[in-house]
Amino acid sequence: QVSLVESGGGSVQAGGSLRLSCEVSGDSVSKYNLGWFRQTPGKEREFVAAFSFNGHTTYYSDSARGRFTISRDDAKNSVDLQMNTLKPEDATVYYCAAQIPGQDPFQSRLYADWGRGTRVIVAS
Repeated sequence: QVSLVESGGGSVQAGGSLRLSCEVSGDSVSKYNLGWFRQTPGKEREFVAAFSFNGHTTYYSDSARGRFTISRDDAKNSVDLQMNTLKPEDATVYYCAAQIPGQDPFQSRLYADWGRGTRVIVAS
């Protein structure tokens, strides 16, 4: 079990950028698949991006691919999400999560540990 704390959310104009960070404590990030999800009230949690435990593979949703980049900093024991060309529909709460390797990284129900989220606001 690990603890995750997100930061970096805020308000930005459409077309702008934000960088979210997720600090992980309790174990090494290299032992987990790490994912970013987002959720709007009344809707299911939506996959955004994930980084495999061995560092070999990154995964993106169709809406994130080409605009967002997930990266891991082993020295800081963290995972970041660089978000560029933000759109109003990207505005919501973003969560990071940790998953034991060997599971489908796209499925939120397969992540055991979650942060509390950070809010992103995109003004049109």
